[in-house]
Amino acid sequence: MRYDTEHKQKTREKVVHAAARAIRIDGPERIGVAAVMAEAGLTHGGFYAHFASKDELVSAAIEHMFEQSRARVVHETEGRGPVEGLIAYIDFYLSKKHRDARGAGCPMAALSSDLPRLSESSREQFAAGARRLTVTLGEKLAALDHVDAEAAARSMVAELVGALSLSRVETDAKRSDAILSASRHQLKQRFHLEVRA
Repeated sequence: MRYDTEHKQKTREKVVHAAARAIRIDGPERIGVAAVMAEAGLTHGGFYAHFASKDELVSAAIEHMFEQSRARVVHETEGRGPVEGLIAYIDFYLSKKHRDARGAGCPMAALSSDLPRLSESSREQFAAGARRLTVTLGEKLAALDHVDAEAAARSMVAELVGALSLSRVETDAKRSDAILSASRHQLKQRFHLEVRA
């Protein structure tokens, strides 16, 4: 049976979404094509109708993860001033809910340590996604007249990703919560968001 282009695209999106979730949880090297296809409700045999290789699937999944992350930034900041938007995004990013949602959320915290072992196209997708997120946050900081907003945004992203990563590896729940809380406070203070709010 032949399917139309729209059906094929929707099927591909299901596979990419399932792969993105699996990669966040298990890492890109540990996912299997058969398991991803089963998670998407498809047979293993249909994989090559959508992707030439597992590397191509991983690259597409990384792009998808960053699209989801960008949508989250927009969700948290849309309709808000730059201060309120940044506060909302920091509060979301460094929340217990985001920390505990390992199958969703920021790909930088989930994949940074895996990047050196990935294909060049996957690393390029990751780098492009990280730049887009940094630019988006930099625009908010520029609206607040931060000097060198781009560098400030890179620093903000580094602390967000680092704090989330550390909170995920901390085995004591209270200490993990404290990492999130302290970083939320420090970021707002360092970027003068508490004073302005």
